Parts: sequence; C-alpha cells; structure tokens
Amino acid sequence: MTATARTPLTREDLAPLTRAALGPTRTLSAVTRLRGGTKKGVYRLTLDDDTTAVAYVWSPDEDYWDAGPSDLRDPFSHGTGLDLFTAAHDRLHAAGVRTPRLLYADPTHTLLPADAAIVEDLTGGSLEEALRRDPRTAGPALARLADTLAALHAHEGPTFGKVALVDNGGVPNADSCEQRVTEGALRDIAATAARDARIAAVRDDLEALVRNLAAQVRPRTRHTLIHGELGPDHVLLDADGHPALIDIEGLMYFDAEWEHVFLRIRFGPHYDALRTPGLDEHRLRLYRLAMHLSLVAGPLRLLDGDFPEPGPMREIAEHNLLSALELVECSAACTRYW
Repeated sequence: MTATARTPLTREDLAPLTRAALGPTRTLSAVTRLRGGTKKGVYRLTLDDDTTAVAYVWSPDEDYWDAGPSDLRDPFSHGTGLDLFTAAHDRLHAAGVRTPRLLYADPTHTLLPADAAIVEDLTGGSLEEALRRDPRTAGPALARLADTLAALHAHEGPTFGKVALVDNGGVPNADSCEQRVTEGALRDIAATAARDARIAAVRDDLEALVRNLAAQVRPRTRHTLIHGELGPDHVLLDADGHPALIDIEGLMYFDAEWEHVFLRIRFGPHYDALRTPGLDEHRLRLYRLAMHLSLVAGPLRLLDGDFPEPGPMREIAEHNLLSALELVECSAACTRYW
C-alpha cells in the first residue's frame, strides 16, 4: 500500500503539458480526473475556448496495483506505461482500428514527473452507457464494434505477446498461449484459496479441471491481434456513434478465444452481436475458467491496497468466484462450457 495519500493532479500541474501539446496561446481552464482508472491517471482538460482533450499520466501515484518490476516477455505482465501505449496506438492505427488520436507524448519527465500523453477527447460517452440507456438504439454502435473486432482480429503476429514486444522482434517467455493461461490459472487458484474458504474447499478439483481442460487443447501457430480487456466501458463513441477502443496498453497477439471469453463475460446478453464462428471450443472452455479465476485473484489483490472504490471490485471478485464454482460443479455432468 502506498504510504502517503494520493493527490490528483491540478490545473497548475497539467498546464505545462497542455501548453506543450496544444500551443502556448491555449489556456487550461479546468481539470477533471475521470473515474475508473487503476493503472494510470486519466484527466479531462477543458480549455479557454471550451474545447477539451484528455491527459494520460503514468506514475506510481496513479497506479493502484503496486505490481513491482514487470517482464515485458510475459503477455499478461502489468500492462501500463507510455511505451506500451504508443506501440499499441500505432499498431491499431496501422490496422485501421479507431482509438483516440494521440496528440502529444512526453517521456522526458520535464513537464510532469511522469510519462504523459494527451489524446483527443471523445465526448459521445461509452458503449456501456449507451447499452444501459437503451440497448435497441445502441444496436448500430454494437454492430460497428463487431466490424471493429473483425478488423482487429484479421491481423496476425509472428508469435504471441504484447505488441510492444513482438513488433520489436521480441519473443515471449512461455511456449504457447495455452501454457501461459494454464500456469496463470493455477497461480490464481493458489492465491485465492489463501483468501477464500470456498475456493480452498475445492482447490484440488479446480486444479484438476484446469489441467484436464488444458490437456484437450491442441497446438496452434496463429496469433491474432486482440485488445485483451475489451468491455463496453473500454469502448468510447465518437460524435457519429463510431466505436473507439481505449485502455489499449495491453494490446497483444494472442488467441482470439481469450478476447471472446472476456467479451462474453462483460457484454452478457449483448454478446451475441459480437459472436464469431470458427472459435476453438477447447480453448474457450479452458480460457473461460481461467478468466473467471483471474477476475477473482486480480480484484482481491487490488483490494490489498488503497483503491478508492472497493465496492465494485468486491462485486467483480464475488461474481467471478461464483462462476468458477459453477464450472467445477458442472464439470462432472456438463459436456459444454461455452
């Protein structure tokens, strides 16, 4: 846990970055820290002509995970930092996938004591908000997201791993996507069993199920470009209702099934609009269980620190814990997990 209180950046703090990015004649009139970020600070900048932009700030004070050193060779390593962001932004742009346009990047730590960037502000709200207001009128945006996913997943990499690694000729530290997912799931079981008696009571069954599902996955050499954490809150809409992907630092080449498992969990009843044929049932089974386990272990670890909104994180952990337990109960009788 961070020893001192975290203080949001102020207008005075962000004024030098804003002038460097948008010009010396522009005056920053207001700053609002946007909710939801756990790895970086996200600030809406309002200028003297009422136009807006968004600042991203990567610093220890803005990162609630206290993850320590990160190994870029691990596809699921702590996905944060300006280098990861710019690599992902450039890769998405080259693939024709919409993301807020990068206006300025500053790695010098002279304007702020942290890596920072400024991007365009998309003020159409999130797809999550649109679906909550009226799923019917949000239908066209959801259909456009399906097209965005098709464009994203049409691009492949020479191996799997974060874009910042692979596009610079690096290689991952695991032999395959399924091996990394399996090892991560077993670690998540151990971490959660130490915190929750319900998982501890079925730990052996959970570990056996993970290994059994992993044994059914056949090798694959195709690695698809995926976002990795694409919930409706990570999709913003522009003025024309077109989707743009945000929180892109985890962009990687991996199995499309990993993306679709997350999409199904986060989009719930709206997932059918994003469903695609040709996915591997065995990978979906393994990845669904592993994803639920990750969405228990991760939020519980975050709650060890000083994250200011613990309630939603507890709800995420509890929902996914119950889902993992259901899969254990189903394993003896169910023939399908997807």
